[in-house]
Amino acid sequence: MPSTLAWGIIFLAFVAMITANPAAAEPLSPSRANELERLVRQDCGSCHGMTLKGGLGPDIRAMALSGSDPETIAQIILDGVPGTPMPPWRPLMSEDDARWIANYLLKETDR
Repeated sequence: MPSTLAWGIIFLAFVAMITANPAAAEPLSPSRANELERLVRQDCGSCHGMTLKGGLGPDIRAMALSGSDPETIAQIILDGVPGTPMPPWRPLMSEDDARWIANYLLKETDR
């Protein structure tokens, strides 16, 4: 399990990545979509498993999320889940970014 220092470094790198490219309230650029896809793979994957099949966190592949509302998923991304290891990402990303990730998770089946 990574040390507190390692988590701190990961967190700071993530903050630098997000703040270097703030999302606007318009459609995401292809480069921003690529950044968010990488974020899902690396940051979400660190808890939900590198293939997103589950780990510390639950399976977040499209078939596991089937029937879930994208807005609900976006709110979970933004506000976390109290009493669980799922942190709030609101300080680090926009609502548009969270919605994009929610829709990405619901659509992607062949990752």
